[in-house]
Amino acid sequence: MIASPNGDAEKDAPDNLSLAGDGFDTVIKAKKAMEAKCPKVVCCADILAIATRDVIVLAGGPSFEIELGRRDGFVSKASRVAGQLPGDNFNLSQLNSMFAQHNLTQTDMIALSGAHTVGFSHCSHFANRFYSFSPSSPVDPDLDPTYVKQLKQACPQNVDPSIAINMDPVTPRTFDNKYFKNLVAKKGLFTSDEVLYTNRASRPTVVRFSKKQNVFKEAFIAAMRKLGRVGVKTGKHREIRVDCTAFN
Repeated sequence: MIASPNGDAEKDAPDNLSLAGDGFDTVIKAKKAMEAKCPKVVCCADILAIATRDVIVLAGGPSFEIELGRRDGFVSKASRVAGQLPGDNFNLSQLNSMFAQHNLTQTDMIALSGAHTVGFSHCSHFANRFYSFSPSSPVDPDLDPTYVKQLKQACPQNVDPSIAINMDPVTPRTFDNKYFKNLVAKKGLFTSDEVLYTNRASRPTVVRFSKKQNVFKEAFIAAMRKLGRVGVKTGKHREIRVDCTAFN
C-alpha cells in the first residue's frame, strides 16, 4: 500500500503491476472512514483482508470470518517481492514448494489457485504458450485449439504491454468453480494453472473441485484462513498507519 515517489515500494514491483489501482483506492477510502470514527484502531492490513473477503462475496463466492488484530509493517521494498509469488510458468513441484514454505498444502494451493476464476492478466505472462512454447511446437499442446485462437486474437504478437484479458474466459466476474472446469477443458491461462490438471498428482483434486462447487468453496475458505495467518505482524514493534500510503 505504501506509495513511493521513487517507484521502489512493494506495489511497484513487476509482479504487482497487474494489481488494479481501484483496489488500492478502495482500501484507502475505507481507512479514511475508519480513522474518522475509530482513529488508530484498525490497521491497513486488516482492512485489506476484509476488502478481499468482501470482493469474493460480491462476486458470488463464499463468506468467511476474518481474524483481526494485525499491525502494519515498517518495510515496503519492491526488491523484496521477487521469489515471493508463484511464477506463471511454475510446475507442480515448484508450486508445492513455495506454498509449503507457508505451511500450505497442495490442496490449499489448488483451492487458492481457484481465485483465478476472477481477475485479469497481461498478455506478456502467457503469450509464450502460443507463440514460442518450444522449438518443435510454438503452441503448448495442452491448450485447447479454439482457446488458442481466442488468445491470439486478444494478444497478437507485439501487443501493447498494457493489454490484459480475463483469466476465466467463461464467467470472469463470478466467483465459481468454472476455473477448474476450464482446466479440464484445456483452457487454463497460465502454465502454472494447466499443470494442476496435467499432473496426475494434482488432477484428482482439480476434477473434484470441477464437479462439486461446494467442496471447492469449503476448501477455499480453509485455505484462506491459513493464508491469513502467514506473515502476520503484531506487537509494539509494528504500527497502525493513519494513512495506508505512508508510514506514520
